[in-house]
Amino acid sequence: MTIDLDRIKAEIADSFDEELELQLEEDRLNELVSEGLGSGGPTLDRKVYFRELFNLQHELVRLQDWIQYKKLKVVVLFEGRDSAGKGGAIKRVTQRLNPRICRVVALPAPTERERHQWYFQRYVPHLPTAGEMVLFDRSWYNRAGVERVMGFCSQEELEEFFRSVPDFEHMLVRSGIILIKYWFSITDEEQEFRFRMRIADPLKQWKLSPMDMESRVHWEDYTRAKEEMFDRTHTEHAPWWVVQAVDKKRARLNCIAHLLSQIPYETVPKQDITLPERVRHPDYTRNAVPPELYVPEAY
Repeated sequence: MTIDLDRIKAEIADSFDEELELQLEEDRLNELVSEGLGSGGPTLDRKVYFRELFNLQHELVRLQDWIQYKKLKVVVLFEGRDSAGKGGAIKRVTQRLNPRICRVVALPAPTERERHQWYFQRYVPHLPTAGEMVLFDRSWYNRAGVERVMGFCSQEELEEFFRSVPDFEHMLVRSGIILIKYWFSITDEEQEFRFRMRIADPLKQWKLSPMDMESRVHWEDYTRAKEEMFDRTHTEHAPWWVVQAVDKKRARLNCIAHLLSQIPYETVPKQDITLPERVRHPDYTRNAVPPELYVPEAY
């Protein structure tokens, strides 16, 4: 088999395209800044960002292999204010990983039945088994944040949550789960800027919800709720880690680097892979695909 270097280069370049497509969002942000919607601060050079990101994602693949090899159970919580950049960080973590090993859980609002269950019950089925890593895009800490601020739970339910969550998390850790909790922190001014950017950008307006708008009104209420949440749920077995997220690029890199540091891992021994020869049958003739089955080639 001859080696086609051009095809190899094209394949490598294509593997980077997903991140480059996501980077278009950052380019659009720069356009909106230039239109007077905000004053973006200094950020990482794009080449530096991509180089570091790809290096960290390579390490994430090694970590994934180690998790599967050692049958580890990993839970990572991503919390923070609306528009703090949790989703963007999660995308960069999972971008090159096997979704059968690393999966994201983003639960909708609870159903009527779930509202009357034990509070943690709806989260338990999503916990990992051996060889899995689960990323929660918001978690049971909804009760300490949005449910508390927006009046979706009673004071008694909130107090029961604060009494229960340290024991619940300690139970998870004792069972062998590695639990890591991140809070993405942004300033009042940065959240306002990101909301205004979403309002002005048709590609981002879908991200806005009535709850987002209410979160602006209740900024100080969310701050007080976060402070009490930290005070009552930052424990030795399940500490909080705060990610400075005003600069999205730095936040992603710092979060991934820290995640890698929390789970000691090594290179997994692998057998050499040999591509088998294709078996050909001289009596088989491939049938032609009917033209009407093809997707029209508009490009």
